[in-house]
Amino acid sequence: MPYGATAVRPDWVDLPAGLRDALAARLGGPPAAVEVAGGGFTRGFAAVLTGPTGERVFVKAAALDRHRHLVDWYAHEAAILTRLPAGLPVPRPRWALTDSGWYALALDAIDGHTPRLPWDPAELAAALTTYAEVAAALGDPPADLVALGLPRLADLARDDILWWGEVAAGREPRPEPAARAPLAELVALESRLPGYADAATGLAHGDLRVDNLLVDADGRAWLCDWTWLCHGPAWFDLAGLLITGYATGLDADAAFAAHPATAGAPADALDVSLAALAGYFLTGAAAGPSTASSPHLRSHQRWSGEQALAWLTARQGWT
Repeated sequence: MPYGATAVRPDWVDLPAGLRDALAARLGGPPAAVEVAGGGFTRGFAAVLTGPTGERVFVKAAALDRHRHLVDWYAHEAAILTRLPAGLPVPRPRWALTDSGWYALALDAIDGHTPRLPWDPAELAAALTTYAEVAAALGDPPADLVALGLPRLADLARDDILWWGEVAAGREPRPEPAARAPLAELVALESRLPGYADAATGLAHGDLRVDNLLVDADGRAWLCDWTWLCHGPAWFDLAGLLITGYATGLDADAAFAAHPATAGAPADALDVSLAALAGYFLTGAAAGPSTASSPHLRSHQRWSGEQALAWLTARQGWT
């Protein structure tokens, strides 16, 4: 997947004139440069704006009437970022405004690039180091963060992630890439996720993907897009990230086993995660085009599901 070029977004000139004026006022004048983000799967505006004095901010914006869910996501992310422990490599909120029927959120602009695929081993190491910092900081989360009423991964799994049981019950068609996979074993593996997740005491990012990371000039990885923070085990995030590591030929099993986020994890945590993710991605890919997201979303889901299933198949010795 070309993760740096998956987005279909409005440009600066597509924003309402009143919103552009309001943003310019916060910048101290019309932006000298607008760099629209190429990555991501939503249709909201997202760009780095450079003000007349050289100040740079990353702005997300969406219409209150047409994309209310994005507005809610952005506001929720701002509340999370404000409460994350200090010192983590994450962008922090600068300001927010509402004008011309749009909501805009400005964050720190991180001067970096989406990690390249196939993974450069140094960039993957940086990503794993960053997630070790994040997982350690959120293992005992701050009370004001918990007070936001964050969802539980166990509930998300039961409501939206676990699909092999639906396939086995005939309520969902069997994805073609899984035509020969042992369905009963997939159901048994994924069904353990809610119980494992309920036993976790920390928080998980909830959407740890290569395109939610930026690597800066010093080689440090920054973790972005915090909308889906939830109560759950950090090792579930780690499995999702390492799908791309497996797909590009790296020793993803060793990387998972050696990571601090897997300390105390159940012995089959990786297999359970891969089973759940494979079903989630493959059934999502089969849902057909979505007008509310990037046309690349289904390709991302299909590729991710195929790689998760291939990794699980190799680990289980299925033929």
